[in-house]
Amino acid sequence: MRIRTGVALVGLAAVGVAAVAGHQLLREVAPNLLPDECTATVDGRTVTLEPEQAENAALITAVAVGRGMPARAATIALATAYQESKLYNIDYGDRDSLGLFQQRPSQGWGSREELLDPVYATNAFYDGLVKVDGYEDMRITTAAQRVQRSAYPEAYADHEPDARVLASALSGNSPRAFSCRYDDDAEAASARLTASGLTRRADAVRRELETLFDPALGGFAPGGVSTGHMEGSAHYEGRAIDVFVRPVSAANKVRGWAIAQYLVAQADRLHLQTVIFDGRIWTSGSRSGDGWRPYDPPERAGDPAILEHRDHVHVDVQS
Repeated sequence: MRIRTGVALVGLAAVGVAAVAGHQLLREVAPNLLPDECTATVDGRTVTLEPEQAENAALITAVAVGRGMPARAATIALATAYQESKLYNIDYGDRDSLGLFQQRPSQGWGSREELLDPVYATNAFYDGLVKVDGYEDMRITTAAQRVQRSAYPEAYADHEPDARVLASALSGNSPRAFSCRYDDDAEAASARLTASGLTRRADAVRRELETLFDPALGGFAPGGVSTGHMEGSAHYEGRAIDVFVRPVSAANKVRGWAIAQYLVAQADRLHLQTVIFDGRIWTSGSRSGDGWRPYDPPERAGDPAILEHRDHVHVDVQS
């Protein structure tokens, strides 16, 4: 009996050591084995998206934010795109329907090329929505139908719960609610600086943010995009941008989180390394699955620069 007990204990000890070692190995290796995906969690409901779906959902919401429209407008648009294309920018559909919203060139929505441009297609949807008097108080499916005129008007309601979660997170009304798990396997890019003082990758991010969150539409607070370099940082290498949301206020905090979470949704496509806002940090690669972690490096405790991340979104691209 003692021998059996001893063997059992040795066996358990061996299993325990193996389990610990296996757990440690899993922590180190798993991020590279798990599929890339994004999640949004609001009020206990979680929505999981593939990267392409996340990019499109974030874009649809960003256009609403940039136009100064309420989160409900994004909810209506997201529910519509869910039903029409499952949030994929497809180049086919019923008859001549195309794109995220399955809009038809023959019905005056635009050319085929235009409707396959997600920014154009999304703006076209919102152009139709703003003409619907009282859409803010309508049932989601009713407002969507007024724009789309679908043969299945009640189908939009099936996607309302998920659309609400995504709209709340990606509009910034639910901070830290949206995150993505991505590998940081981008190929090395040129370090040469463009006329803006940024690398080509970083300048592409700057131009995209200015297009979607234009100051005239309320996307940025005064100050816009800063490209100042600080020695020893990604700024110094021209790989970083600061998007200011000043002054610090509840409304600008929401706007900042809209920008920050939009960037995370686009991180794979834009080859982003780090996004920081409001005392939180998201990084691509092995730690991306940890979501928004507290940003308070011990070696820089009390540094005013840390606090400044509460009035701007910092983003840097991979080198």
